[in-house]
Amino acid sequence: MKDNKLSSKKVTENQRESIRSGLSQSSLMKAFSDNLFYMQGRSGKSATANDEYMAAAYTVRDRMLKRWVHSAQTYKEQEVRTVCYLSAEFLLGPHLGNNLINLGIMEKARKSAIEMGLDFGDILAQEEEPGLGNGGLGRLAACYLDSLATLQIPAIGYGIRYEFGIFDQEIENGWQVEVSDTWLRNGNPWELPRPKLYFPVN
Repeated sequence: MKDNKLSSKKVTENQRESIRSGLSQSSLMKAFSDNLFYMQGRSGKSATANDEYMAAAYTVRDRMLKRWVHSAQTYKEQEVRTVCYLSAEFLLGPHLGNNLINLGIMEKARKSAIEMGLDFGDILAQEEEPGLGNGGLGRLAACYLDSLATLQIPAIGYGIRYEFGIFDQEIENGWQVEVSDTWLRNGNPWELPRPKLYFPVN
């Protein structure tokens, strides 16, 4: 009887692990439903397009996070040197689609959305462009980080978290008007806030 209880507990833990970090279509669908309910407080028809995007982003972030933490721990244990790239801008582009490609699950995510009756294109379109950079400097910094990751060189980018990012432009009564780009108004699921870590800049 004791062995059966231990076996049941092990199966439950394995299932939980699969839902959190598994890359199968069934794991993605279950994780999406869980995040929609537990992170957004929504279910089924009550969910907005942004709720669906946030749930999808958290689902992908869980899978990225496990790999990121494992890499960071390995580098620390082996005392590996890390490239620190400092830039005032990082023009990264939308994260969701890029991370789906990097994990190799773009097609699985698309099929999952279809099976759940969701519009995959609409979910991707909900993401705000991160207001962290503009032009050549920001794009170059992002490309450097992509290249370093592809070459499996330990690296981290340091920059400024702009609250309003790049301003938008509108025409009112024939005049150009600058409007703040409130890219964080719906939250940013890709962030891991650590408010106790801060550094004064003079």
